[in-house]
Amino acid sequence: MGMVDVDTAVKVPGVKLVAACDCYDGRLAAVRDEYGSDVFTSRDYREVLARDDVDAVIIGTPDHWHSRISTDAMRAGKAVYCEKPMVHSIPQGYEVIRAEKETGKTFQVGSQGMSSLGNEKARDLFREGAIGELNYAEGFWARNDPIGAWQYAIPEDASEETVDWDQFLGDAPTRPYDPLRIFRWRNYRDYGTGVSGDLFVHLFSSLHFVVSSNGPQTIAAQGGLRYWKDGREVPDVLLGMFDYPEAEAHPPFNLSLRVNFVDGTSGSTYLRLVGSEGAMDVTWTEVILRRNKVSDPTDVFLQQKSDEMDEFRSQRKQMLPPAESVYVAEQGYMGAHFDHFMNFFDGVRNGTPVTEDAAFGFRAAAPALACNDSYFGEQIIQWDPEEMRVL
Repeated sequence: MGMVDVDTAVKVPGVKLVAACDCYDGRLAAVRDEYGSDVFTSRDYREVLARDDVDAVIIGTPDHWHSRISTDAMRAGKAVYCEKPMVHSIPQGYEVIRAEKETGKTFQVGSQGMSSLGNEKARDLFREGAIGELNYAEGFWARNDPIGAWQYAIPEDASEETVDWDQFLGDAPTRPYDPLRIFRWRNYRDYGTGVSGDLFVHLFSSLHFVVSSNGPQTIAAQGGLRYWKDGREVPDVLLGMFDYPEAEAHPPFNLSLRVNFVDGTSGSTYLRLVGSEGAMDVTWTEVILRRNKVSDPTDVFLQQKSDEMDEFRSQRKQMLPPAESVYVAEQGYMGAHFDHFMNFFDGVRNGTPVTEDAAFGFRAAAPALACNDSYFGEQIIQWDPEEMRVL
């Protein structure tokens, strides 16, 4: 994800890649080939943070490095764009929030759909009351291919000479070199956060943005390893159920999320909000609004008078709004990922607020991480979305 982020970031006017860090020499060589031999490269991220020509960093590392590099970077005076989930474990979130507050540096979590036209339109429609009173939401992420299921290619030249294994491990438990664990790190709990940390977190981010929510109070998850039995430690099918308390911006409602890496019918993702008067299907480039065909109640007195005149006379029909409205991003739209980086660099240059700061990012990450605790611990997790702590 790091190179995808870089490719998008440099499309923002005035942004230039000047340094890169990776534990695998092959990626560093690829950076120099793509962006020029003058790009500084290192296996040690601290050498990048020490450079005066670095204003901001993108953290596209395995999840277990997110919090440490984020805090080190902010305290070194750098702005930070950190890929989701913001942290590898819930306790790490507090230090990232503290570093953001104490340093005043711009910090953005990389849930790419957050800044999309789709999310913005859905938020506007929700605030206008387009679906009435929210009571339920659901999100779905389907994949059915090896890359989508994290079966990434292992480079032919990968070895203990070309990979800094100790640097990759960081604070994770010491173990012998294993190329699967570095190049397919999402499959292992020491470094990744499973489908909830990789994909649920996107859906949490978008939902919280659209309805201005701080998160759920009750979290439960079930699932299993149904197909990709390749030694991975995390499920490939996961279902999450969440209870959201009443808040200033929304009534109490329920949320269901699901990820399926063995879906033979779909490769799609969506977020659906259901209310008393309609529903919205939300993607990053499209919003489909469906409304119930409801007319005003008939006035009893007028109905009685009508019956007296002619018992067969029907009530006059009314003009109704469209049953379905489709909002689509204009052709040439640069995309949600680009928008998110534009938002980030506006914050870096002008000090303007970003859409997903540390508190927002933590409120999206924590319920996703709590799904793992629920699944592996076979328990229901109680969470305080205001105080951001496990009860």
